[in-house]
Amino acid sequence: MEPLWLFVAAFGASALGGVLGMASGIFIVPILTMLFGVDFHVAIGASIISVIACSCGSAAPFLKSRLTNIRLAIVLETATTFGALTGVFLIGIVSTSFLYGLFAAILAISAKQMLARRSEVIDPTAMNVKSWATTLRLHSSFPDHVSGQEVPYQVGHVPFGLALMYGAGLVSALLGIGSGVLKIPAMDTALRLPIKVSSATSNFMIGVTAATSAGAYFVRGDIDIGIAGPIALGSVVGALLGARLLMGLPADKLRIFFVVVLALLAIQMFLSAFGIHLLGGAA
Repeated sequence: MEPLWLFVAAFGASALGGVLGMASGIFIVPILTMLFGVDFHVAIGASIISVIACSCGSAAPFLKSRLTNIRLAIVLETATTFGALTGVFLIGIVSTSFLYGLFAAILAISAKQMLARRSEVIDPTAMNVKSWATTLRLHSSFPDHVSGQEVPYQVGHVPFGLALMYGAGLVSALLGIGSGVLKIPAMDTALRLPIKVSSATSNFMIGVTAATSAGAYFVRGDIDIGIAGPIALGSVVGALLGARLLMGLPADKLRIFFVVVLALLAIQMFLSAFGIHLLGGAA
């Protein structure tokens, strides 16, 4: 029955991750370590596979609904991939306790950043013709399915966004979380994107970032097919459901939901750094 429970866990995690634009990795790692007692690095390996599957499953609905900024995703992915390659060289060097603590700190910072911006900010001023975003034609618009209107937005501070994406890729390789948990706050605060565009664009990018580090985990023997198989299948199905839920949710409620989930996970992973597992299981 364990493969079935792995499928169910991945389905739920991927549906929730799909709504938040974070893939399932950020939830799969705690679930496998705390509920199934899987080794931390093996959990990361399965998580990376689920991230790739989740990205593939949810990308199509977002592209069809025009929420994904493809041009921006390609620009940002160059920095994220380079960061992931850097993180690959650090795999196995950093201790598990430090990774748990790092995971908790990242979650807490992300929650704080998201909470600070409670509403969508669409800059009504004229475009800065000298900005990177204008030169690369990154400004765009998206159809809001809740209001039924076309919402324009401008992309800002691309260099700062690239720096944050490098860090997101680095953390992604170390923790197997798909880096959506960092990409969305970065797009939200630095690039000033609407929350739905951030989530959809993040979903489009996370698979590429995860694929960069997947090979390293496979060579290390940290990818267990018996665990990764049901996890990947559940992630694909759950991602499709999550993508449809995201398109119908109001932006303000989505942001609060995002912050609450991040805060709860941050508390648990911080305790895990000191060997305290509230939900049981051994890391």
